[in-house]
Parts: sequence; C-alpha cells; structure tokens
Amino acid sequence: MKFLSILFFSLFIFSCATHQKQSNKIELSFLDEYIIPLGEEFEGTPIGGLSGIDFIDNTYYLVVDEAKHPRYYKAEISIENNVISEVTITDVVSLKNDSFYEKNVLDLESIVVDPHTKNIVFTSEGKIRGKKNPLLFITDNQGEFLKNIPIPERFLATSDTKPVHNKTLESLSNSADNKGYWTAMELPLKIDGDQPKYQEANSPVRITYFDKEKQKATKEFVYQLSPIIKPFKGKFNLNGVTDILEFKPNHFFVIERAYQSDYGAYGNTVRIYHAYADKNTTNSLAINSLKKTNYIPLKKELILDFDTIKSELTENIIDNIEGITFGPILSNGNKTLLFVADDNFQVYGKQLNQILLFEIK
Repeated sequence: MKFLSILFFSLFIFSCATHQKQSNKIELSFLDEYIIPLGEEFEGTPIGGLSGIDFIDNTYYLVVDEAKHPRYYKAEISIENNVISEVTITDVVSLKNDSFYEKNVLDLESIVVDPHTKNIVFTSEGKIRGKKNPLLFITDNQGEFLKNIPIPERFLATSDTKPVHNKTLESLSNSADNKGYWTAMELPLKIDGDQPKYQEANSPVRITYFDKEKQKATKEFVYQLSPIIKPFKGKFNLNGVTDILEFKPNHFFVIERAYQSDYGAYGNTVRIYHAYADKNTTNSLAINSLKKTNYIPLKKELILDFDTIKSELTENIIDNIEGITFGPILSNGNKTLLFVADDNFQVYGKQLNQILLFEIK
C-alpha cells in the first residue's frame, strides 16, 4: 500500500511537471484565411505586394512593395467568432515629393507604427546593384519624411561585406519595451556565410537593435537559417527571414520563407520559429565577418510548419508570407497573430493576397 501511495504521488508530480512544461511551449492554432480578390483597387491603386503589417488602435497598416509607387494602406480587419469576416481598405498614403525619397530607392518591405509618437517606421531594401542603400526611416502618418536612422556600414550597398541584392532589410519590429526597433536581414552578408542549400545550411543572418534615443544600432544577434527541405528545382531556390516580431525582451517570432520557382504556386515553404537570446548569446554588432569569428547564435525552436495547415487553405496554397503582427485579443483572453502574403502583383505567376489568422496558445 505504501508503494502504491508513493507511485501515485510520483505520477502526480510527474504529471504536474509535464503539464507545466507543456504550458510554457508556444503553440499556434490556425483559425481562418481571407483572400483579397485579384484585381481589387483602392483610389486607383492596385491592392497587392503586401509585404508588411502592423496593428495599433484598431487599425491595420499594410506596406506595399512597389518601388515605382511606394505607399501603405490603412485597413480594418473584422474578426468575429474567430473568423475574418471582412477586410476593408480605408486609406492609402503615398511617399512622394521629398528629396530623400527621390535620391533613394524605396523598395519597402516592412512597417511598424511607433506606439508613442504614432509616426510610421519603414525598412527598404534599396537597390544594391544600383548602389542604393537599404534604409530604416521614419515618416509622419501622412507620409511626410521625418528622419533617416543610420544603419551599420556593413549593410550599405558599397560595403566590402557585400549585402545580397534584394535580400537585405526585410524585417522590422517594435521592441517589446517600445524603446527601439529590431531589423533583420533576409539572407547572410556574403562575408558572413552562404545561402541555405538543400538539407544543408551555415547561413547566419543579423538581427539588429536600433535605440530610439541614441538613433543608432546598439545591439545585434545572429540567427541561423534552416536548410531548404525540398530538392532544388528551377532557377530560384532560396530560404530567408521575411519578418520578425519581438514578443518579450530578446524573444522573437521569426518567419522563414523558402521559395523554389519551379514548384509553381506551391513553391513556398513557410515556417515560424521562436528565437531567443540567453546570457551566452553573442552581441555581434562589432563583428565584421561571422565566417572568421566564433560566436553563439540565438537559440531557435520550430513553432509551426505551414505545410501542416495547407489542406485548410485556398487550393492548398501557402503563399509568400512576408508580414506578421499581433491582432486583437479573443473572447477567451488569448492573443492572435496575423500574417500577410506579398503576391508580387502576379509577376511570377498565380499568387494570393492572403491573410492568415492564428490563436496563440
């Protein structure tokens, strides 16, 4: 009898410990998908190229990746009973008529709203082949240029570190304490490492923190990309970081999006990771070449492979997911995440203006 009592107690403790461990794991539960119909326009502009998203004061901000007409939309996304019932574009703001815009290439990739000032913060990939620098800059809510935040020299178009054309400042997040901004490169600098290969990767990208008060980069972590999981096929076989979201200090949701051109509309493989720093993680800001230096990268854990939900998506298509934001709180008290896909204005074939809703558990 004593043995049975001890066994029961041990099982109870084990059960509690297991439950506690599981309760700390981040889980995403797919709730709904919404497709903005092809050909939709707002005030004469085509709705597409949605490469970044943010949510504040019940308004969504969607940045458009179209260098010839840089702009962002404001939108209302109605969520009822855990379903996206409607997406309504309410305003379009163009970035124009300023010398800063005219002398740079605004290949806009990400957007956040500063919660204190309500100013708008953007990243742009620039045009490396044209010697136009990537950018981190701020406007007011009408698109009037306010300030440019200097980025590390290694990210500049003419740098010897050789940033990859069209694969630079893809990501942007407010910091969890709202004292700064985080950016992430899509692919490694050539001096840091190589692009991911099929089932093989030594591909470090830099996640850099910019202090609002100091108006400069003050900290940086290294994030290791995962290998490409499908055999190479076609001209393009790429995997990179398309957006990040810091949800508590030094803890990030990271989107990795692989694209393989000859798989057609099914060429995207999207995975969400939890990446985080501990006391041993290297601050890489002063490291010029990661190839030549020992460092400890962010730890990472897979949260979700979108392949597990593709049967619930339109035509089983996981599209070009490039943006992430927190959405509204559900009636059960859980937070939500929304993801948005950049359809590239259909340049590469059939794609979707896809918005996906998840519950965080």
